[in-house]
Amino acid sequence: MTLAIGKPVPPFELPSTAGDVFRLSDAQGKHIVLYFYPKDDTPGCTLEGQGFTQHGAEFQNANTIILGISRDDLISHNKFKAKYGYTFELLADVDSKVCDLFDVIKEKNMYGRKVMGIERSTFLIDRQGVLRQEWRKVKVDGHVEEVLAAARALG
Repeated sequence: MTLAIGKPVPPFELPSTAGDVFRLSDAQGKHIVLYFYPKDDTPGCTLEGQGFTQHGAEFQNANTIILGISRDDLISHNKFKAKYGYTFELLADVDSKVCDLFDVIKEKNMYGRKVMGIERSTFLIDRQGVLRQEWRKVKVDGHVEEVLAAARALG
């Protein structure tokens, strides 16, 4: 199944740093920012997480929850979240099921080697579970503010 703006996002579930399994249906009635990032505790990923934390109260006021997803496991996620004091949950997609659903695994060039990895991407899902906006090949600078404006526009 491929995702499309204006269409419902299929149900999914992933282990969460909250200590349980997050299900898309758990967030019913709230908008969701789902952001995919390559790796815990790397410079760009750290900055992006700090940006979402810095604007956490504003997202909350916009009835929006933030969820970060990478292929790192929960042990890594919990350390990363604690180290930087993130105020939102991280989801562990170790087998890439949700990454594949959102089509964020892309060929990347790492130090001259071709590898498959997560392309930094963000998706905004409305309170009815419909995909409203997507950002691909995200540059961290100014991104969180742009996502916040889109979340506020959903009302």
